[in-house]
Amino acid sequence: QVQLVESGGGLVQAGGSLTLSCAANGFSLSNYVMAWLRQAPGKGREFVAAITWRAGITTYSDAVKGRFTISKVDANNTVVLRMNSLKPADTADYYCARKTDDYGDDAQVSQYDYWGQGTQVTVSS
Repeated sequence: QVQLVESGGGLVQAGGSLTLSCAANGFSLSNYVMAWLRQAPGKGREFVAAITWRAGITTYSDAVKGRFTISKVDANNTVVLRMNSLKPADTADYYCARKTDDYGDDAQVSQYDYWGQGTQVTVSS
């Protein structure tokens, strides 16, 4: 059974940092791209960052490039998102998701076939 379980959300002041983690189980991660996506109140889901499990290649949205870092821990099948210099505009529910590693566009939200339940991040001004 596929499981993606996020943790690490919370409330932080602008300029602060948070680290999100996603524990993945029930499938072979080597065939997938793992990503973080987010949904702000009243908006659609938005790509944040992705990492290919096999090669460790990363992709970031322009909105977070230079501030967020995605990484993986092979030993325990965990995807980590380190978020620095947080802004109120980063306030959203953050989701961990997977897509097949087919060398396609990892920023396409519709390509992700399995999502976790999400964790809330609130950045106060």
